[in-house]
Amino acid sequence: MSDWLEASFAHQRPRAIAALTRYFRDVETAEEAFSEACIKALTDWPKNGTPRDPFAWFLTTARHAGLDKLRKAQRQTRLLAENRIVMESDAPRPPDPHELRDDVLRLLFICCHPALERQDQIALALRIVGGLTVREIARGFLVKPKAMEQRITRAKKKIAAQPVAFETPSPRERGRRLGEVSLMIYLMFNEGWSTSDAPTQIRLTLCEEAIRLARLMTELFPGMGEQAALLSLLLFQHARRDARIDATGHLVAFEDQDRQLWDRAATAEATAFFYKAQRIGHQGPYRIQAAIAAEHAAAPTSAQTNWPVIEAHYAALHVLQPTPVIRLNLIAVQAKTQGPEFALREMETLKTDLRAYRWYHTMRAALLTQTDRPEAAIDAYRAALDLGPTGPERTVIEEKIAACRKNVEGL
Repeated sequence: MSDWLEASFAHQRPRAIAALTRYFRDVETAEEAFSEACIKALTDWPKNGTPRDPFAWFLTTARHAGLDKLRKAQRQTRLLAENRIVMESDAPRPPDPHELRDDVLRLLFICCHPALERQDQIALALRIVGGLTVREIARGFLVKPKAMEQRITRAKKKIAAQPVAFETPSPRERGRRLGEVSLMIYLMFNEGWSTSDAPTQIRLTLCEEAIRLARLMTELFPGMGEQAALLSLLLFQHARRDARIDATGHLVAFEDQDRQLWDRAATAEATAFFYKAQRIGHQGPYRIQAAIAAEHAAAPTSAQTNWPVIEAHYAALHVLQPTPVIRLNLIAVQAKTQGPEFALREMETLKTDLRAYRWYHTMRAALLTQTDRPEAAIDAYRAALDLGPTGPERTVIEEKIAACRKNVEGL
């Protein structure tokens, strides 16, 4: 397949699958119909040229293909009876941008169905909306393709057994769905950036697909600052990917990263979307996190970071989302502005809530090391080892323990 055809298919897929899902009331039929349209485009477009409106062409062709399959399928009677009025009245017409936006939201919300585990939601979104193959998704999750195919099939069946609303959502429901979708994209990126259960640290497939979905949301909602801020945040993070792991596969701490390796183009784009979010004016959690990332990106070196400004951002974020993890992040910054002893005292208030959070223990160990308590630091690092770090994280923790032991021997 030529690059321009492949790029066009990928660009049209989310909106087309979303509209076809509303049209046929069935995700499987929508996927099959879109695939048939892609096959027809492979022979039709190179011969006759790209249609003036590729999206409208895809919809018309896929609808015809889907209806042909329904007439031949065993379930034709039920589906045609249920959808006859909609299909007959829904003749080809110029796509309504607002309707398309709701279709994509509806499709993403189906992928985010609460009956599914979070990783199954992500896998389903990658397959249905992103169009990744089962093999590509399996590679991203570091599992065998057969196991991933079974997971996606089970997820689809589970959704099919649930009451899924296909009607146009109300403004209030649309806002709630948008929040669910944004969270799913955010968690998809985080799972790729720091995998929860694998020997590797970064899974680029998940990160890149999360960014692609975030781009889609900014196109669908150009006037919403949180969508621009979410894309900005992900781009700022992703810009550091080449500096996060060294040539030997060793995890590099943020303050030790070679900033010359940061992707300048991604940082510039992230900055542009951050300024756009600022112009729109909504002060949400993604915008605050993007502001924090922007401060880090603006600092020439770690030592030149404006920690008081970052502390103020984290304090504002904690007001919006008063969770133990955000408070821990605030305390980590306060260790820079008010010293490690202050931070250790503050961390004591979180020891119950975050006892199963490995970053709590590694942060505490680092602060104990700074305050010349290597034996206590070893205990904290061991607690982190018991909580399933990734392969690169385990290597770093074991090196820290070895360094602490040398300090103990030197005392």
